[in-house]
Amino acid sequence: MAAQSRTTISTKELKDLLDTGADITILDVRNDDEFQRWVVEGRHRPSMVHIPYFVAVEEPDQFVKTVESQIPKEKLVVAVCAKGDSSAWIAEEFLRPRGYQVVNLEGGMLQWGQFYDFRLVPESAHDQVQVYQIQRTARGCLHYLVAYENDKVVVIDPPRHWEQVLDFVRQKGWTITHIFDTHGHADHISGGSALSKATGAPYFLHPYDAIHPIDVLPATIEYHYLQDGMSFRLGDATLTALHIPGHTLGNIAFLLNANGRYLFSGDSLFIVSIARPDLGGRGETWSGLWYDTLTTRLLTLPDDVLVLPGHFSQHAEARQDGLFAARLGDLKKTNEDIQRALSLDKEQFVSYLLSHLPVFPPEYVDIKRVNAGLLQPEPEKADELELGKNVCALASAYR
Repeated sequence: MAAQSRTTISTKELKDLLDTGADITILDVRNDDEFQRWVVEGRHRPSMVHIPYFVAVEEPDQFVKTVESQIPKEKLVVAVCAKGDSSAWIAEEFLRPRGYQVVNLEGGMLQWGQFYDFRLVPESAHDQVQVYQIQRTARGCLHYLVAYENDKVVVIDPPRHWEQVLDFVRQKGWTITHIFDTHGHADHISGGSALSKATGAPYFLHPYDAIHPIDVLPATIEYHYLQDGMSFRLGDATLTALHIPGHTLGNIAFLLNANGRYLFSGDSLFIVSIARPDLGGRGETWSGLWYDTLTTRLLTLPDDVLVLPGHFSQHAEARQDGLFAARLGDLKKTNEDIQRALSLDKEQFVSYLLSHLPVFPPEYVDIKRVNAGLLQPEPEKADELELGKNVCALASAYR
């Protein structure tokens, strides 16, 4: 991009720069606590400089001195703040007058957190179905579309910003026929119920996950019961629900039999590590159940199944083509927590699970309430609940 002639950069353009490994510097001017919680990340790690905005306001000379000592002028600089206003002022007041090539991230981290990248899974390009992975870059959330019969599509784990999914679907000329949530999510707000109301397509959820596990209150949203073994015809292909309790009691994976096999694993198997069992507040109770599910239901599937997970923890988990996907047989060789499930006995594995749980984000309790219809936050509060990356895997995923 011609940085000298432009003053802003979109989230899509920044994502493309990070994917290609462009030599850029991110200047993040948010407060320390916001910066520590989450930053701009991508497939390639950019140079990152953090100088809080208040330093420029209260000590402008010190701000300039720090910028000049840490940021080379020959690099493109992307200025970032919470919503795009403070960083725009920093760029205009301090950087451009001193000869820096600087662009401001449009909408700041708020817009970055709402960016979704739609990617065709190449293995499906010539199947009876076409599978799209929707990557929410900032949070590490993955959502899916399965298109069939040229004009129909199902949505798996729809995101909170479901309007972006609907826009993409309409551009393709498709009609949504089914909407599925693999489970009652804790880390992000589901768009399932809202998308169902907007399109008339039925929304499916396992009934066990329609009860808030901590409040023990039933969901107030409308949904159709999703049960083990239910099959849905997608043209010549079949999508089958597998009940895989452990992360939640109603956790579901979907096995798609087309020309090849695809497993939408939701929060169960990830590229690195596996799902944690404690986000419903029942870690000790559910850990043994999770071991049984892993060893008898998931890891006994054919090795050639392509696992399409519900999350990633680090961008480095992506394949060369940018997709987060792997054959089950390969995961058995590379995923240390899957190897532990295969090698440890139940008691040993439960002990390992409970000793490798990341911090439990308190916001996750409210997110589950939102997804059950028990809480209706304003958009700004919803943004706050979803702030930062997901921590749905065991601690081994975040090393």
